[in-house]
Amino acid sequence: MTEPVVEVITQSAIESRIRELGNQISVDFEGRFPIFVAVLHGALPFLADLVRAIPAELDVDFLALSRFGEGGRVRIAMDTLTSLEGRHVVIVEDIVDTGLTLNVLRRMIEMRDVASLSTATLIDKASRRLVETPLEYRGFEVGDEFLLGYGMDWDGRFRNLASIWAVLDLPAFSEDPAVLSRLALADPGDSLST
Repeated sequence: MTEPVVEVITQSAIESRIRELGNQISVDFEGRFPIFVAVLHGALPFLADLVRAIPAELDVDFLALSRFGEGGRVRIAMDTLTSLEGRHVVIVEDIVDTGLTLNVLRRMIEMRDVASLSTATLIDKASRRLVETPLEYRGFEVGDEFLLGYGMDWDGRFRNLASIWAVLDLPAFSEDPAVLSRLALADPGDSLST
């Protein structure tokens, strides 16, 4: 029987790619003092690993977005504590798909008279893009799979997984989401055969 989820990006692949992104960002921001603004909650693991991969002085802050109304308009539910005026801002996202939310967020931040604005995302679902949006730092481009782990969740669960998993059979997974815990958190030495 095929499992309803499969690991698509390993922990070692994530670690390696984040080191590469950290090196690239270090070069691009040499001599500047950037502020990394993570979009809560999904971007938290990526942010933590990314800033540790940058051997330079930087600042970190957070914001949270929410949707309201019939059109799903985006608003800032929790704003940064730090003023972004005159700062070199790097928005940190876990995943970008249609680009609609990120475009709105970029416009909101640009209105704060920032010195520069960049986006770093771990996952880019470019095939789902409805509007073009700049992604200066991109970890992995993926298809249209529903992804979990490394910040991405199912009703708040599985953000803590060190790798990224794709849901192949949504109805089966919905019936038994714990299957992901059994697979992702299994001891590699355990035998799956009976």
